[in-house]
Amino acid sequence: MHTSFIHATPLTLAAFETVEVILIFVAAAVGFLIGFFVLQMLTKQTLSTAKSEAKRLVDDARNQAQVEAEKARVEAEKTLLEKKSRIESEIERDRDEIREQEKRLSKREDLVDRKEETLSQRDSQMNKQTENIRQREELLGKRETETQRIFEQQKDLLTSIAGMSRHDAKELLLKRVEEDARHDVAKVTRKLIEDAEHEAKSKAREITLMAIQRYAAEHSSESTVRSVAIPSDDMKGRIIGREGRNIRAIEKATGVDIIVDDTPGVIVVSCFDKVRQAIAVESLERLIADGRMHPTRIEEVAEKVKSEIGEKIIKFGKEAALEVNLRGLHPKVVEAMGKLHYRTSYGQNVLRHSIEVGFLCQIIAEQLGLDGAIARRCGFLHDIGKAMDHEMEGGHPKIGMDFARQFGEKDPVLNAIGGHHADIPSTSFYTPIVMAADAVSSARPGARRESLEKYVQRLNELQDIAMSFKGVNEAHAIQAGREVRVMIDADKVDDDEAYLIAHQIAKRVSEEMTFPGEIRVTVLRETRAIEYAR
Repeated sequence: MHTSFIHATPLTLAAFETVEVILIFVAAAVGFLIGFFVLQMLTKQTLSTAKSEAKRLVDDARNQAQVEAEKARVEAEKTLLEKKSRIESEIERDRDEIREQEKRLSKREDLVDRKEETLSQRDSQMNKQTENIRQREELLGKRETETQRIFEQQKDLLTSIAGMSRHDAKELLLKRVEEDARHDVAKVTRKLIEDAEHEAKSKAREITLMAIQRYAAEHSSESTVRSVAIPSDDMKGRIIGREGRNIRAIEKATGVDIIVDDTPGVIVVSCFDKVRQAIAVESLERLIADGRMHPTRIEEVAEKVKSEIGEKIIKFGKEAALEVNLRGLHPKVVEAMGKLHYRTSYGQNVLRHSIEVGFLCQIIAEQLGLDGAIARRCGFLHDIGKAMDHEMEGGHPKIGMDFARQFGEKDPVLNAIGGHHADIPSTSFYTPIVMAADAVSSARPGARRESLEKYVQRLNELQDIAMSFKGVNEAHAIQAGREVRVMIDADKVDDDEAYLIAHQIAKRVSEEMTFPGEIRVTVLRETRAIEYAR
């Protein structure tokens, strides 16, 4: 038994190993099957999860796309509304421009109609005058025939009665006829002159009053600033600076004179050039407000202010040219007109005065049947020489005429600029119109002002000139110095000498005094006959 057990052991081990291998394969197969099923289940679960995630992403993308589409639609609607609003505003602006153009066209049509009516009236008057001339020619022809007949009768009568020769009688008759004709001509001439003067004065008064009423500009009271306020007297020391460095830097940078005296609270800026004076005043005000006062800072501020004032000058010139509706002005001419904003005459701003004269010239010229645009240009540019008369020698009319000629202005503008103070002869109708409009703008109440001392001095000078003539008893300046009444001694001065004294007083006043507008000289000669009844 032992032996068989021994021999059976190898077989048993081999069978055991075979079973073990089989079990391993079975276990591997089972494991594989289990792994396969588990992997298949996991794969299904992963696919399910992926499908769910993909569906969610698709839904989110769809929702996001809807939101973006809605935003795009809203933005598109907003853009369309803005474009619609902008187009509507542009259409409305175009409509306003069309309405404005229609108004201007309507005004021009009215002006053309008025001119046509005026021309028609003139044609009618010319026809009447032609008819009157024809009738007068016929009457003169008849009178000439009658005169010849009477002349022949008188010749025969004189020859038969006086026993004169034909030659002597002819000379006597011609002398008599000449005296009668001279007397008649003098009467007719005097009447025509009186009628013409009366009609001219009435027409001129009507046109002047109408022009002033149509252009009722505000009274000018501007004046350039000459003093600068300072917060305390300590600031004067800072303005002067150590050893005067600051004040010298200010004067050098601006080209003005700075006067620092004992007057509390102010310093004075003195300069003939009002543009440089404006630059200095503005620079000082900025330096005082800033508090930093040294040469480098002064130069920086002065340069900046100078640039700003230059831009303002061009702006003022363009605005003025636009206001008077002038085109084709050279930029240098526009700049020169802008400088007149800083120039005053008796307190009247010269730029505003030029604009006013331009409109007055237009109104007067149109009433006389002339070109209103040319008259407006002449009036606007008449004082352009005042923008540079402090830099050149000569009067502002000649300086302005030469300056305007350099930049393309033609006659009659040049003649109006150079002749509006009668410095040169007038070569067009526009020059006397500018002279009249200039006098109207300067002499109207409130346009100009002067100090009380100068005003009293002018009145005294006016009265002294009048009193200096022989035969004058009294002289009184009235109407704010625009008229002087002179009473003369009737026993020493006759009527003819009274007219001569009035002319001489007016001539001396024009030569020796400076005044705006004109001064009327009225000489009164009165003879009183007094008797008492007892």
